[in-house]
Amino acid sequence: MSKKSLGNKSCLYPYPVTILGANVNGKANFMTLAFIGIVNANPGMVAFGCNKRHYTNGGIKENLTFSINIPSKNMIKAVDYIGCVSGEKTDKSGLFKIFYGKLDTAPMVDDCPLCLECKVLKILDLGGFDDIVIGEIVECYCEENCLSSNNLPDIEKLQPYMLSMYENRYFSLGEYLGKAWNIGLNYTAEK
Repeated sequence: MSKKSLGNKSCLYPYPVTILGANVNGKANFMTLAFIGIVNANPGMVAFGCNKRHYTNGGIKENLTFSINIPSKNMIKAVDYIGCVSGEKTDKSGLFKIFYGKLDTAPMVDDCPLCLECKVLKILDLGGFDDIVIGEIVECYCEENCLSSNNLPDIEKLQPYMLSMYENRYFSLGEYLGKAWNIGLNYTAEK
């Protein structure tokens, strides 16, 4: 098989669709965010890119806290909407039932089955469009009906969805393929 060069593109597929929450000028604001990932296991940390001009970014810098909310696929229209309008012109504080946890300044979406409450560890300006925010997960909140038997989030019950960036399309999870760190134990490379 031959490969075609695509240049410098953010092609790490898929992008998880999340809702980024922050208080801006004392009011909850939310935006759709897919440029995000886990970057440390213990303590749990996330990193994401947020356009320097986004209204929500100002609240993150103001309070040094934020939330990452994992919506289920039944929330797709509301989540897409908050990615279409700016909090600078549209008040998004009433779109969701919200709650606050330990940090008091990281609004979380009660309708989302999983919410991560985070504090900022570092904000990096590497010269691109985005500020790179690294945050520590202070607390996780999960709906009880989305927990597995070992009291951890169950991905099938959460029903998260993903973004295919350059095509601007959403996708739900596919089929279960096998147990991680197990399915390949007896793998032998084909020659």
